[in-house]
Amino acid sequence: MESGTNRSSIESSNSHKGSSWFSQFRNASNPWMARYAYALIFLVANLLAWAARDFGHGALIEMKRLEGCDGGKDCLGAEGVLRVSLGCFIFYIIMFLSTAGTSKLNETRDKWHSGWWSVKSVLWAGMTIIPFLLPSGLIQLYGVIAHFGAGVFLLIQIVSIISFITWLNDCCTSEKYQERCQIHMMLFATIAYVICLVGIILMFIWYTPQPSCLLNIFFITWTLVLLQLMTSVSLHPKVNACILTPGLMGLYVVFLCWCAIRSEPAGDSCIRKSDSAPKTDWLSIISFVVAILAIVVATFSTGIDSKCFQFRKDDTDTPAEDDVPYDVPYGYGFFHFVFATGAMYFAMLLIGWNSHHVMRKWTIDVGWTSTWVRIVNEWLAVCVYSWMLIAPVIRKSRHNDST
Repeated sequence: MESGTNRSSIESSNSHKGSSWFSQFRNASNPWMARYAYALIFLVANLLAWAARDFGHGALIEMKRLEGCDGGKDCLGAEGVLRVSLGCFIFYIIMFLSTAGTSKLNETRDKWHSGWWSVKSVLWAGMTIIPFLLPSGLIQLYGVIAHFGAGVFLLIQIVSIISFITWLNDCCTSEKYQERCQIHMMLFATIAYVICLVGIILMFIWYTPQPSCLLNIFFITWTLVLLQLMTSVSLHPKVNACILTPGLMGLYVVFLCWCAIRSEPAGDSCIRKSDSAPKTDWLSIISFVVAILAIVVATFSTGIDSKCFQFRKDDTDTPAEDDVPYDVPYGYGFFHFVFATGAMYFAMLLIGWNSHHVMRKWTIDVGWTSTWVRIVNEWLAVCVYSWMLIAPVIRKSRHNDST
């Protein structure tokens, strides 16, 4: 009799919660669905920026406000990208300022974040048009500022990726899953290291055809050294971070090195002919589409990971299931801030981090500036990862010394 009563109370509680969430969805106040709507807006902005760069010269050259564009016709595409990026940035900054600090569902700011799509559609359209009415001087200034904003995005992305890797390692090494995941961890770590070594060997074969390719040799060799360094730090007795985390980080680092070398401009003797061919083929188009989708997915996944920047966990009690209103599922302000910096990031990729650099059609993130940005991003990722491992050991040592 008692179990029946408990069962009915649980069903009633679940029914109450389900009806609450259904009511939120019906009232267009579903924060989980809202994420995809914002990602779609971001994807459309990426496509508009690409269209302005590759196909918008005829329309842009007619605009009197672009007559002062430094470099003449060749810089019109870059300015078109920056103007679309600026509109996207302003839209997400407005959303950031209007939703930062939201903590409970069904608040006014929560409803603004998750609903009012007709108003926000008009707002986004207006913010996309207004930058095309601004003088070139302001757009060039935004282009300079966008370098720093894109750097902030890359830093956030690094911390998010490292936090995910360490979280995965902590789950696998916890008492609950340690015995079950031990073999899987060793298998995944082995596969990760094999892929890293194969990738490094292939980069040596593909991108160092001559002994004179000293820069590429340095990039690849230093990546191998960094891989060994991360492994040594992770397996140090005082750190004991297991073998999985440096393996996964190695995949990320090798990928960044490959992206850096692929970003080297066409015509370099150290790049294969198929990579520097002036014509546009189907492989270039597929690579471009995949790159655009990767930008959107990376921004989307990073934006919902606000917990990776919570350096102090609150010890407050978890509210009961029946408490209303519920806590928001992710940080709205952080989510929009990531998309705002992501708007600057996709602009830098489409113009090769240089507003006076001419980009070929169906290309993205090409140029020596792009190469060095990728390489510095790789080195910074290793530094952040190593510091996240060493910092707890240093704090513990200082605490023991003080006591």
